[in-house]
Amino acid sequence: MPEYLIVFNDEWVPEHTMEELKLKRDTSTAVIEEMKSEGVFVYGNGALDASTALFSVEASNGEPVFTDGPYVETKEHLGGFCVIDAPDEDAARYWAGRLTVALDWPQEVHRFPDMFRSEE
Repeated sequence: MPEYLIVFNDEWVPEHTMEELKLKRDTSTAVIEEMKSEGVFVYGNGALDASTALFSVEASNGEPVFTDGPYVETKEHLGGFCVIDAPDEDAARYWAGRLTVALDWPQEVHRFPDMFRSEE
């Protein structure tokens, strides 16, 4: 089955109280648990933001150059994601929609190209 990445940027999420975040955690965890029981959940993490960035790396003359933390000019930061193994785009839309409603913030979906999948 194709794999899909469901992702949101930290900047898409308005400020929340700790109580609101706990409620979002609980509602989205229920969706993730349903994904697991349906056998489509591969991996995910929803606790990322600019503060979790350890370093950046770029190539210079064929060598990696590391810089602590994210680039200062970076405007968007990964907020959270999950990878699902769904039979088709309709199923990916279903699960992304469920997460969007549970969290009440936008999600973006990418399909991993089949050429990068290992043979089973």
